[in-house]
Amino acid sequence: MTQDMLYSICGLLLFGIGLYRLIAAPRILLKVLAVNIQGVGVFMLLVATAYPHSDPVPHAMVLTGIVVAVAATALALSLYCRIHELQAGSGTEP
Repeated sequence: MTQDMLYSICGLLLFGIGLYRLIAAPRILLKVLAVNIQGVGVFMLLVATAYPHSDPVPHAMVLTGIVVAVAATALALSLYCRIHELQAGSGTEP
């Protein structure tokens, strides 16, 4: 088994685990974490497909994707905190 094949399999497994948790998780924080796990799986798959070639574009896409994923996670967590603050006064749990 080659290194790029191992990365591809791990990326697909991570994406599958994230997809399952996204569907099965009852809480919003677990869904945000599941989306991040899916993103890591996609990044690993992109790196694995770019490994045998000398094309730098997939690597640049992964770096850009990491920055976008961090920004989207920060936005999702700040929205969750705001929803939690608003629902704390009403006595309901998000």
